[in-house]
Amino acid sequence: MKRTLEHAMPKALTLCAALASLLAMTARTGLAQSGSDPQFRVKIDFNRWHDYDELRADLLRLEEAFPRFLTYSSVGQSYGGRDMMLMTINNSETGPELSKAAMYIEANIHGNEIQGGEVCLYTIWYLMENYGRIEEVTKLVDERVFYIFPTVNPDGRDHFMDGTGSGARTGHVPVDQDNDGLFDEDGPNDLNGNGTIEQIRKYVPGQGTHRISHLDPRIMERVPAGEAGDWVLLGSEGLDDDGDGLVNEDPIGGYDPNRNWGTGWQPNYIQGGAMDYPFQLPESRAINDFLMSHPNIAGVQSYHNSGGMILRGPGAEWHGEYPAADVMVYDQLGRQGARMLPYYRYIVIWDSLYTVHGGFVDWTHDGIGAVSFSNELWNRGQYFNSPDLMRQQEDPNSPIAPPKDRYFFDDHLEFGDQYIEWQGFEHPEYGTVELGGWKKTYGRVPPRFMNEELAHRNMAFTLYQASEMPLMSMSEPAVESMGGDVYKVWVELTNEKITPTIIEQAAQNKVVRPDLLTLDGNVEVISAGIVQDRFTPGPSQMIDQHDLKRIMFRNGTPGNTTHIVEYLLKGSGNVTVTYSSVKGGTVEQRFSLR
Repeated sequence: MKRTLEHAMPKALTLCAALASLLAMTARTGLAQSGSDPQFRVKIDFNRWHDYDELRADLLRLEEAFPRFLTYSSVGQSYGGRDMMLMTINNSETGPELSKAAMYIEANIHGNEIQGGEVCLYTIWYLMENYGRIEEVTKLVDERVFYIFPTVNPDGRDHFMDGTGSGARTGHVPVDQDNDGLFDEDGPNDLNGNGTIEQIRKYVPGQGTHRISHLDPRIMERVPAGEAGDWVLLGSEGLDDDGDGLVNEDPIGGYDPNRNWGTGWQPNYIQGGAMDYPFQLPESRAINDFLMSHPNIAGVQSYHNSGGMILRGPGAEWHGEYPAADVMVYDQLGRQGARMLPYYRYIVIWDSLYTVHGGFVDWTHDGIGAVSFSNELWNRGQYFNSPDLMRQQEDPNSPIAPPKDRYFFDDHLEFGDQYIEWQGFEHPEYGTVELGGWKKTYGRVPPRFMNEELAHRNMAFTLYQASEMPLMSMSEPAVESMGGDVYKVWVELTNEKITPTIIEQAAQNKVVRPDLLTLDGNVEVISAGIVQDRFTPGPSQMIDQHDLKRIMFRNGTPGNTTHIVEYLLKGSGNVTVTYSSVKGGTVEQRFSLR
């Protein structure tokens, strides 16, 4: 045997040397990756959920890998002392961030709506990994700025991720929900220690409100009026911790972070969860301070869940519809989004969902003049996303007809991972009961294996919106001598995108500085006006302002619009003409009068 191995060794070494030479050659020529994607610089899994520490670690890994574009920072701290994490994406070689239109993206304002954090992380990762490889991605990073907040409720996220998950919609500022002078003293209790807050049911033959369905013994259905069932549902797993006869009535927090913003804010007796006044919460104050210091934000996306919706304001009917010009912009963007996101509907919040007072996207539309959407991530229709399966669901005898469908999906695609079978338990207050039901991750968030598609599709819509934020351009001015030192000059200004540089609501509310067209040089402006083109005599609109070297466009430049400004100038030498828009960027050209 030893002789055989010794005889084989030279051949093996020769083969290894040949293989090493081949690998070296393919590495030099690029053939090593033929037929596959380029290797990622940062490997991140999007088929799982990241808690606060994991999100932060991945953001820092991305910043380290792409320091040319990424800057990690914190804009403040949550009530629980966690950083309000921000990743800024900007190519400083194409200009400072405040000189470009910015897309603000946030997620997880409700602590249990976790998948938006993954969409934010995926967006940063995708833009970086594909910069220089995909032309449209490269243009976005070069022309735009992105401010991305993966979780604006880090306390609620961690409570959902690392705890039982119950009550995680709220933040963690203490609230006395039962008016007993104590705060957050009676929340759910994990009585059986399995890490999940389950539902409680009690068997009361002939005295109940529910019965076990004949479709599936796991399904509890309410009995018709006039009939008695054998079961009552007693809510979530818990105890009467404060001895007031009620169970789980004062959990952690107890407010709605998406009701604490300035537009249409109403007190708690009108809008539950609003707190005592707008911007009372440390998280909303920190975010609003950031918004106020970044007037270049032209687009907003706030990821929520669930239901499969592309939402826009107004949140309340009394606000009145947005100006028609703004609605046209929203409709173009929203309808395109509905084509990109199967099972999602583009709708108005108050009209097709419910009334919201003091909501975030109302504030960013009204208060900072940004076109603002809120995507409700995930739609249950995606469990069975084919026309044939949807037809089968309409047959009541089908195993995937509601309400059997979710049990079928869990049994056969998640192998029973999401449902906990009912088990007997001796409750100190309710006596003999059963605990069971769905885990915290069922229903509102997608199955993990479907999350990357969700992240990519929603990112694609948000990047589409970012691509259609205003982008001003200026052609080289045309100059014609009128004799002596008098000249006609035509300056052509174009916003080539859907979104105006100042939306109509912002102009009405006076929350965005007017766009400015300025001249710098040894010239006197005799007159200025807007013309159709340089060959049609006479201006269509004279500009009557005090200082024609500094012309204000109070309503900005509409989307997909070109303005031609005709100057009559007196002077000589070099002149610089600049168009400065807070949300549409700054462009300039130089020309000579001689």
